[in-house]
Amino acid sequence: MAETELERSAMRRIGWRLVPFLILAYFVSFLDRVNVGFAAIQMNHDVGLTATVFGWGAGIFFLGYFLMEIPSNLMLERFGARLWIARIMATWGLISIAMALVQGPWSFIALRFLLGVAEAGFFPGVILYLTYWFPSAYRARIVGIFMISIPVSSFLGSPISGALLGLSGWGLRGWQWLFILEGLPAVLMAAAVLWLLPDGPSRAAWLPAAERVWLAERLQEEGARNAARSGGAERPSLGEMLRDRRLILFAAIYFGSTASSYGLTFWTPQIVKSYGLGNVETGLLNSVPYGVASLAMILWGRHSDQVGERRWHLAIPFLVLAAGLAGGTILSGIAPLVCALTVAATGVYMLKGPFWALATEELPPAAAAASIAAINAVGNLGGFLGPYLIGAIKDATGSFNLSLTPLILFALVSAGLSLVPGWERAAPSMPQAAPDRRLAARRGGGA
Repeated sequence: MAETELERSAMRRIGWRLVPFLILAYFVSFLDRVNVGFAAIQMNHDVGLTATVFGWGAGIFFLGYFLMEIPSNLMLERFGARLWIARIMATWGLISIAMALVQGPWSFIALRFLLGVAEAGFFPGVILYLTYWFPSAYRARIVGIFMISIPVSSFLGSPISGALLGLSGWGLRGWQWLFILEGLPAVLMAAAVLWLLPDGPSRAAWLPAAERVWLAERLQEEGARNAARSGGAERPSLGEMLRDRRLILFAAIYFGSTASSYGLTFWTPQIVKSYGLGNVETGLLNSVPYGVASLAMILWGRHSDQVGERRWHLAIPFLVLAAGLAGGTILSGIAPLVCALTVAATGVYMLKGPFWALATEELPPAAAAASIAAINAVGNLGGFLGPYLIGAIKDATGSFNLSLTPLILFALVSAGLSLVPGWERAAPSMPQAAPDRRLAARRGGGA
């Protein structure tokens, strides 16, 4: 059919035009967020950080992130994706570079907090931005493809970070060069955002008119179907939105995901290093789990879209994650440990696409910006608790293996919450207006 060809052409054109750059941007974002795990191999000794203090500083990023997440995403809607994403990238890049100036526990904690404040809004902003361009039938696979930058950042970033630790010069140690050289790309890419990312389809000169019209009509039809299911209720207030039990449930599920994900990401380099490997070998071995996870992430998101099922596609990866973590607590030897961590990482990243596809389908479209930001903000508090618990247990017991135990509980609870019955569409939603009309209205313009 002509319409099918038009749809395929539009999705292919939009995907190739926007998604590769967004993947690269999130790659840089995630690398700057987690490279502290490799820097710690030298930095902790140089500036006097205990395991508990490092866990606290690594995780406090998410407290800053939590405080600014919703305001930042609302600013993105107000000022437009292009301008606000550029602002986010420039500020986080500069603060990441400033991490080279850490002198002790307090400066480490302060800069990690500020990095979270600066980066807040980037990920939920991109998730919201993708809803402007892709109908719901495409979102799990698109989010999965976009979020492949997370495991890829560890797959490629691990050997790079390990190698950078060997640099020295101009009075700087390897860990300082790591922060400088890995923070600089974010600053440079901020300028590219202004050129490459239109605020919405109506501002994309490269999108043919027929494809632009098809996309606007498709998104409006989906919004109308949502309204029909809910009786056409008005846009919920912020208080009503935050009391929506679906949003609370999504945030709780995501809490378990981030606690496990960042607990592994921040500490795995030190766990691997503890087996007596060199920095480069540590980087190469640390990359193995994320190479496997990258492939699994795309295939699982695609399968979720193909069969039209979300909840089991969300719960099963949590069980895979729990199994991998359990293996990490009882297995000894570097090869079995890496196998267990590979299973755990695969579970962590398989769940990303189905989770965000389900969230954007089930939550009120009219409150999408604040809802996505709220889930990400509350959920990412797990990114504080997970790394902190690992550090505290490591200091108390001297064992990295035992420190993985709390993450198993988080994964199992999130798996159970994913299958709680009867919570879908428990609150009203309203039609999703065409994205560019919303933007134009906020600027005082027409459709």
